[in-house]
Amino acid sequence: MAEDLALGSGLDPVYIATAEAWDDEMRERIAAHQDRREGQGWRDVEAPLELVGAIAGNAATDRVLLVDCLTLWLSNLMHAEQDIPEASRFLRKALAAAPSSVILISNEVGLGIVPENAMARRFQDLTGRLHQDLAGDADTVLLMVAGLPVVVKAST
Repeated sequence: MAEDLALGSGLDPVYIATAEAWDDEMRERIAAHQDRREGQGWRDVEAPLELVGAIAGNAATDRVLLVDCLTLWLSNLMHAEQDIPEASRFLRKALAAAPSSVILISNEVGLGIVPENAMARRFQDLTGRLHQDLAGDADTVLLMVAGLPVVVKAST
């Protein structure tokens, strides 16, 4: 859906990927994503930690940025023991300053039970806070349910 929105915008698409290939299964997933975009005009940018810089460095009025995905970015930051609230503030500032249209992909991790371990609860809390902040800033918010878009917030 996000890729279709980006390609349908008529702007030059930039795919900002946050995934890191820690194992063979993840390498296969990344390769499948890259293969799917091949020949469609995408410019790929790898930004597992430096998402703010990738947005600032690639934003332009004739481009649409697609960030895939925020939950992977947050888990990368946690693994690197980064200051996530500060990184989230910088992300919001970069998005507000970007002259590009930006499509953000993330995973909703708060719809299930409360995790049993502290690290997973922290991840769920940080993700929930980031989603709330970004949804408040965004023009449009879609929730994908069974492959169908549910409008959470419509652009005004």
